[in-house]
Amino acid sequence: MTPLPRDPKRRAAPEKLLPLSPRDFLVLFSLASSGEQHGYGIVKAVERESDGTVSLDPANLYRALKRLIRDGLVREAERRAAPDAGYERRRYYAITDFGRKVVALEAARLARLADAARAGQLIPLKGDIP
Repeated sequence: MTPLPRDPKRRAAPEKLLPLSPRDFLVLFSLASSGEQHGYGIVKAVERESDGTVSLDPANLYRALKRLIRDGLVREAERRAAPDAGYERRRYYAITDFGRKVVALEAARLARLADAARAGQLIPLKGDIP
């Protein structure tokens, strides 16, 4: 288990980190659902999961990863060769147990918002989506 950050305010309950930005949610979701990934894999997963509405350039991705690591949501995993990179070693990232709690809470929050939007007839009911 990865230790939590030293900053006491960052060790607060996971709820204190909500709401997450869409970018941070998608990065954490990608790591939670697909396991350890290198930066390019995260970029592709975020684009796929957002249907292309969220794209990450490398600078924004690594800035976000640095912040997520600082907050104890992500950890750096072992460097290793990526299947698509030949002999080049890539840095991999993994979600922490704390990060998994935060992203699960955010997913539940977003589900409640979607349910409220359905109830208000702003979006179709689940069965009515084409």
